[in-house]
Amino acid sequence: MIAGIADGFVGRNARGPMHENEGRSTASCIRIRGARQHNLQGLDVDLPTGRFIVVTGVSGAGKSSLVIETLYAEGQRRYVETFSPYARQFFERLDAPEVDEVEGVLPAIAIEGGTSVRTSRSTVGTLTEIADHAKWLYARAARLFCPGCGEEIVPHTPETVAADLRRRFAPAARLAVLFPLPVPERLPAETVRAGLAAQGYARVVARTPAGDGNWWWWVVQDRFRLETIEERRLLEALEAAFAQGQGRLAVADWDELRNRLGEPAETGEPLFCERIPAREYRRERYCGACDRTFFDPSPGLFSFNSPVGACPTCRGFGRVIGIDWDKVIPDPSLSLRRGAIRPWQGGFSAQCQQELEMLAPAAGVRLDVPWRELSEAERRWVLEGDPDWIDWETSWPQHWYGVRRYFEWLESKSYKMHVRVLLSRYRSYTVCPDCHGARLKPEALAWRLIAADEAPPPGRLPGHDLPELFALPVEEAAAFVRRCAAGIQGKTLRQVFEEIETRLSYLCEVGLGYLTLDRASRTLSGGELQRIHLTTALGTSLVETLFVLEEPTAGLHARDVARLIGAIRRLVDLGNTVVVIEHDPQVIAAADWVIDLGPGAGAQGGRLVAEGPPAAVAAHPASLTGAYLGGRLRVQAERTPREVGEILGCDSTGRASTT
Repeated sequence: MIAGIADGFVGRNARGPMHENEGRSTASCIRIRGARQHNLQGLDVDLPTGRFIVVTGVSGAGKSSLVIETLYAEGQRRYVETFSPYARQFFERLDAPEVDEVEGVLPAIAIEGGTSVRTSRSTVGTLTEIADHAKWLYARAARLFCPGCGEEIVPHTPETVAADLRRRFAPAARLAVLFPLPVPERLPAETVRAGLAAQGYARVVARTPAGDGNWWWWVVQDRFRLETIEERRLLEALEAAFAQGQGRLAVADWDELRNRLGEPAETGEPLFCERIPAREYRRERYCGACDRTFFDPSPGLFSFNSPVGACPTCRGFGRVIGIDWDKVIPDPSLSLRRGAIRPWQGGFSAQCQQELEMLAPAAGVRLDVPWRELSEAERRWVLEGDPDWIDWETSWPQHWYGVRRYFEWLESKSYKMHVRVLLSRYRSYTVCPDCHGARLKPEALAWRLIAADEAPPPGRLPGHDLPELFALPVEEAAAFVRRCAAGIQGKTLRQVFEEIETRLSYLCEVGLGYLTLDRASRTLSGGELQRIHLTTALGTSLVETLFVLEEPTAGLHARDVARLIGAIRRLVDLGNTVVVIEHDPQVIAAADWVIDLGPGAGAQGGRLVAEGPPAAVAAHPASLTGAYLGGRLRVQAERTPREVGEILGCDSTGRASTT
């Protein structure tokens, strides 16, 4: 039976078969002598290093006492002692186990189960460190799209401007290249024109406001017909305009410009206009259609844990706490007079109900109609107050303050305990109204990662911004990242893509491909959390380290057990030692070494029953685990099914049985 279970586990014998005497020297094993932690009975055991070891046995036999509270505790304690006293205060300190001697122990990492995550900022992406790589990736490889018009924004050079002109204008179009010249308000126009003439510039088409009373004079750098101009002359004109305009230039259709502004004046002030009728280009990231400037991104812009990138409204949480109107008005079938507004139906707030009934008739608000039948204007008046409201000193009691200002007044009194209790009854978390749960600033959402082969449908921007990528299931996110990496040339970017793709593939291998990277860690089950920690350990590529896992198959579908074993085998192949507390026969059969504790639980346990390769344990006559592995015992699968009523103690009619 043991051979049948082990079939199909690739890598099971990749390092050669193990024998019972293998790994017994102090140089290649961890020696534990006289372990007495909890119910351990002076246990002596050797664990071969660089192997996949399973510790099994009946519940209460002392598995956790041996693996967690003896082996891991001693390894972690010795590792922490290598640091300075100042550094030790930042580490978790475990008590020294009751044991005579532990030799050859490695630096230990416990990948524990259970939902021990306390912060709501933690997500699957942060736990696996994918978020750290992704923010760097978006800062270097993402492309910017204007939130207003959806047009891609790139820093312009003379070459990119020339290409854009040939794409936007007809070949026969007559174009003019303009640059802005800053002119102080009190500088005489003739002085400015004389200075321009000295440099060879004769035409100024218009002036636009530059703020603080100053002006932009738009000077003609060159005019040409697009189909006849030489590429060299075009690039020289654009380069000169960028230089004169301090990184800014504009290109206009000359005929359209003259039709709208008239022939440029040769003397005096140029014609005034609010905005030049031309397409503007800048060396920086700028949207000419929306007149909006963007800045180069930093990795912090894509982190909701950084003040640089976190949404200022929700501070990167994606949710805000506020008044829940469904709790304030829980029964919309009630009228205002019958108590539709719950907090005003007793206590010191009952006076607000009287004031509402006093002012509502004058505002045309019906008091005896169910809340759900009131018009939108009537509801707005009740909740938001009179539109003419200014403040409490000037507006009350002539104008109605509204339910919202009532809660704002309570907020000002929240230093009182009973007020805080009252507020808590009517509050709840809602999605942030500004970032809509994305957690990031709008500037970060304008950057999108795009696959080379992507062809978005009309009306939709290509690729994904960071929150959209993290909202994809891990399997879909892995496929998208793989497509994006196909066209990457830079060595550094390729390494970042590989890191992200590797961690996503590890999540898929352990059966977590259905999760999303923005899933809060608090909502994960213990088994999911433990497997995520396992993929994190794989991603760090540690070697010569002791990894301890406690029942990693908990909550795992049987079809995903082989994937989990493959991930553990990867850790072992890197040169690590993995010790797993487990009952699953598939995991036991795939191990290199098995330690069976027992024979019973509590005071009857804590002893070594059998150890060795899985086949040796399966053949051991005293091992209960071996009896099931070897097929000598089996779970009774062919039992006569019992009726549900029999199990619950009732008859076929659902009544309690009297027998």
